[in-house]
Amino acid sequence: MSVGAYDIRVINDLVERESAFVERLMTEVHKVIVGQDEMIERVFMGLLCHGHVLLEGAPGLAKTLTVSTLARCLHMEFKRVQFTPDLLPSDVLGTVIYNHQTGSFTNRKGPVFTNLLLADEINRAPAKVQSALLEAMAERQVTIGDTSYPLPKPFLVLATQNPIEQEGTYTLPEAQLDRFMFKIKVGYPTAEQELQIMQRIGGSASTAKIEVQPVIGPDDIAKVQQTMDRMIVEQPVQKYIVDVVAATRTPGAVGLEKLAPFIDFGASPRATIALFQAARAHAFMRHRGYVSPEDIKAVAPDILRHRIILSYEAEAEGKTVEEVVRAILEHVQVP
Repeated sequence: MSVGAYDIRVINDLVERESAFVERLMTEVHKVIVGQDEMIERVFMGLLCHGHVLLEGAPGLAKTLTVSTLARCLHMEFKRVQFTPDLLPSDVLGTVIYNHQTGSFTNRKGPVFTNLLLADEINRAPAKVQSALLEAMAERQVTIGDTSYPLPKPFLVLATQNPIEQEGTYTLPEAQLDRFMFKIKVGYPTAEQELQIMQRIGGSASTAKIEVQPVIGPDDIAKVQQTMDRMIVEQPVQKYIVDVVAATRTPGAVGLEKLAPFIDFGASPRATIALFQAARAHAFMRHRGYVSPEDIKAVAPDILRHRIILSYEAEAEGKTVEEVVRAILEHVQVP
């Protein structure tokens, strides 16, 4: 159903007012972080969409620093858990403690009770620890003993994993991967950016001492989320989202019969919802009150790369998920 020009103008004006803080937020974060615009933007988009983010990249690419800096700029509580092979679920969620003096049990909450939880090197912990996060990620609550506690609002899990060193790691289960809205591949900085990093941090200065000002807080985030619910997503654009995700399951339907042997499993309906929400957040970050196909194309690789399972034949021929997604975006008809 199409929307009138007046409605579009009203929503555009509303979004323009509500998104005025975006440039200030990026400016504050860039006081500490050099480059990495896409990673910063996707992490913030995940927060706007109630979606968790998986960051994959080599050590030393400012993944942890980006998250902690963003938490300071958003005036939110931030906690970091280093995932190791000997980590227990209670180390993350909390546990029941017996008090000898009173003869009673009390529940002690773990570090998961925060706004931004950084699960550092999540693939180094065994499956029982990874699965312990599932309830927190899906239901926004944690059960300790026989009591369930709601998590703070907003709540976001940001997990990192190192793609290089795979010895002694545990592959994330598909069910857990699907809980992450984005999977971001963090790349190396340019030569100019690396020079700037060296000049800024190479001396005695510490990034922890760099002052950043809070730009918005949790209440503002909730207001932004309400504004995003009013953004315009025309019916043809909604159908385009569904068509893109459906093409990961039946590529032959869009003329990509040659791609079918390379895909074992396509993306789930959760990907459709994530693509819809992320496209709205992408448009919001650009001060637009409506979603265009370009917003969908911009976020699709980060939404789909961890949800498409390639076949052995694809691995044998060196096909990557990025190539598959690119081919789908090129062949699905744009409204």
